[in-house]
Amino acid sequence: MSATATGAEGTKNRSSLRVGVQKFGTFLSGMVMPNIPALIAWGIFTAFFIADGFTPVPSLESVQTPMIHYLLPVLIAIQGGRMIHENRGAVVAGIATFGVIAGSDWLIAQENIDLAAQGENPIGQINMFIGAMIMGPLAAWVMKKLDQSWAGKIKAGFEMLVDMFSAGILGFGMAIVGFFGLAPIVNWLMHILGDGVEWLIDRGLLPLTSILIEPAKVFFLNNAINHGALTPLGIEESAEHGKSVLFLLEANPGVGAGLLLAFTFFGVGAARASAPGALLIQFVGGIHEVYFPYVMMKPALLLAVIGGGMSGVAVNVAFGTGLRAPASPGSIIAVLGQTAGGSYLGVILAVIVSAAVTFVIAAAILRASRRRDLEAEAAGGSSFAAAVAATEANKGKSSSVLGSMAAGGAAATAVATTAIHNVIFACDAGMGSSAMGASVLRKKFKQAGITDIDVTNKAIANLPGNTDLVITQQQLTDRAKQKEPGAVHVSVDNFMGAPEYDQVVQMVLDQRNGGGTDAVPDDAASASADAAPATAEPAAAAAAEPSASGILTPGNVRIHSGSATRDEAIEEAASILVAAGAVTDGYAQAMKDREATVSTFMGNGLAIPHGTGEAKDTVIGSAISVARYDGGIDWGDGDQAKFVIGIAGKDGEHLTILAKVAELFSDEDKVAQLEAASTPEEIYQLVNDVNED
Repeated sequence: MSATATGAEGTKNRSSLRVGVQKFGTFLSGMVMPNIPALIAWGIFTAFFIADGFTPVPSLESVQTPMIHYLLPVLIAIQGGRMIHENRGAVVAGIATFGVIAGSDWLIAQENIDLAAQGENPIGQINMFIGAMIMGPLAAWVMKKLDQSWAGKIKAGFEMLVDMFSAGILGFGMAIVGFFGLAPIVNWLMHILGDGVEWLIDRGLLPLTSILIEPAKVFFLNNAINHGALTPLGIEESAEHGKSVLFLLEANPGVGAGLLLAFTFFGVGAARASAPGALLIQFVGGIHEVYFPYVMMKPALLLAVIGGGMSGVAVNVAFGTGLRAPASPGSIIAVLGQTAGGSYLGVILAVIVSAAVTFVIAAAILRASRRRDLEAEAAGGSSFAAAVAATEANKGKSSSVLGSMAAGGAAATAVATTAIHNVIFACDAGMGSSAMGASVLRKKFKQAGITDIDVTNKAIANLPGNTDLVITQQQLTDRAKQKEPGAVHVSVDNFMGAPEYDQVVQMVLDQRNGGGTDAVPDDAASASADAAPATAEPAAAAAAEPSASGILTPGNVRIHSGSATRDEAIEEAASILVAAGAVTDGYAQAMKDREATVSTFMGNGLAIPHGTGEAKDTVIGSAISVARYDGGIDWGDGDQAKFVIGIAGKDGEHLTILAKVAELFSDEDKVAQLEAASTPEEIYQLVNDVNED
């Protein structure tokens, strides 16, 4: 195997591992997040009514223990079961989890008998959050498989009888399995994890967890850590001691605040301009995702967030602080609202210290690279463009985006070969940044007079599979594609003020002004929008005798301030031709096959990629695409292309098109005008004038 192949395989494996961990974390989050209100209610009961609470009430204190021991684990199990097999899965999951809870209690009761005989102190109950996260989905999965095994085989009139008894019997069986099988394992695991946390705290090593947690947050892998371990262990500790520092390991808003303050004072361009708004949303709104792209701009900033996280944890440990329940979202308001009595000073100092440490480190990094950043801005690039490139390199993958931001060019609009009727913003949990993005786009649609498009937000795991357009942050796009393979996918740097929103609005307006998609052939309407960093306006397939406007439309012209590879330029040209209804999806490969035999570089900065003769079945009409890359393209053998004109012709029509293009580029004055054109509309007019002549 070649080094290149080995590297590609390694990249693919890393990407698959990342997506797998994200999926696991998202599933855990999907079980826990909807039940956060119940955790908050339990925290309020704890804060007010226990013996050490603000207003002790013994009768109401009796509510607190059953809530944490029975209600919350069962709610989590029911949610997990519902995610696997809807209501039937939810019911079976709840029944089975009671078996795990009872089994754990029975084991502890037996252990306490032995401890009493030895004159030692008894141990308390273990709350089965991890048990619920395991048993709930497992029981629902078994129910789903059983239902599938006899689907369509039950005689009419007996369906309800079978449904009711099968779920009841399976719930009974899984409760027994939970009692004798899973409960001992979870009890052992909780003892191990609890001892591990105590070991870290006793030795002052808990701050080291930030080395794992802070990068995991930025790469959207934190849910597996947070909801898989920190929340269950934190609740266990809080139930015993009235508070837990574990709730503060991930939720501290000071880290993001310090980073965004550094960008406010020392950033450049769009990053600096957007940082103050992002700071408000992150610190007060609790949506930490808004600062992730700023870290991705410069991987060295991971040192800043790790340093800030470690310092905050160190302060919390030194002051013995903790929260009563998880702070969700991670807002300063939520954190202070869940802070245990006597912990306010330490928690506030931890937020301030973590913000200060993050600010100092981030400021030093930003100042050290400020000259290069300013030069990049002056050259037409941007910090956000650099962030895209850094993210792709860090992730070992490319992203499907509206525009080629990594190339430093202006982002173009996404290919939409079907009418856009609904848009979903999808994020990891579906409750934070996606809700903000949906709100922003709704406002932009309204300002543009578009009132009939449904804009909502969901967790990626809950995407319905029939969405027209899905907007995600770049590192989550791969997962969204798996859930919505037929949708147009738009990737953004962040949900706060992405420039792609305006382009989506313009795409819809252009689509409607152009008569919608009624004229788009079925095979074009089903084409994927992921092939290239450019886009096309839907257009009717060319007729047998195409008019100039049918061959070239304004939406088929692009200007990129950066560069691209030859394959990227070819894929962009092909995607435009697909959207124009002139070719099928296979045409891109035909264009690449042509380059493998004979280069389509024509000199004078012009390349005209088109398909091979064997690919005539992929051509269903006539169209051309025009793209200018101001950064140039290495077309091979030292040839530098600046203009890429994609060609598709039916029944020899491409020969006429080629002649017109040759005429245009043989005129140096025309070429100079094309190079000086500042908008795609100017280029369209110049090219179209030649076609009309």
